[in-house]
Amino acid sequence: MKKVTALLAFLVLAVVVSGVLVHLHGQTPATNDKAEIEALVMKYNDAFNARNVDQIMSCYAPGKGLFVFDAIPPREYASWDAYKRDWEGLLSAYPGPVKNTVSELSITVVGPVAYGRNVQAGTFTRKDGSKLNVTVRVTDVYRKLNGKWLVVQEHVSVPVDLETGKADLLSQP
Repeated sequence: MKKVTALLAFLVLAVVVSGVLVHLHGQTPATNDKAEIEALVMKYNDAFNARNVDQIMSCYAPGKGLFVFDAIPPREYASWDAYKRDWEGLLSAYPGPVKNTVSELSITVVGPVAYGRNVQAGTFTRKDGSKLNVTVRVTDVYRKLNGKWLVVQEHVSVPVDLETGKADLLSQP
């Protein structure tokens, strides 16, 4: 009976302490993590719109800790350096203003790892001033590294019309 009473007292104490912590901080740890990842996604988007490759890359894990499947050739990038070169190439190919928006953002946190998905609609300006509009689907895996959430894996894709074999660059849900 003493073990049951002690266990019950421990559980009540745990619930009370959890409630106090949530009250003091206003959020649970998972909620804080989710908000931090949402802020990371917005930091990425702001950097994209500013054409700031260094800021874009600050959202990704360094070195070989990053792997990306991108929508453009060569398709896969097995390091931070390789993906940075991809961004530099993309922005040099479209030297004018860019505009990117993120929608349908969904994030799930599971301890020090999280996963998310979103839809990004971008407008790129070519050298001649003409525009390219592209909508992509993005799936990310995040890890909390040294107290900071970073993208460790990313998959960017566009739907393909199987009959024509052509990408649907403007696909809407």
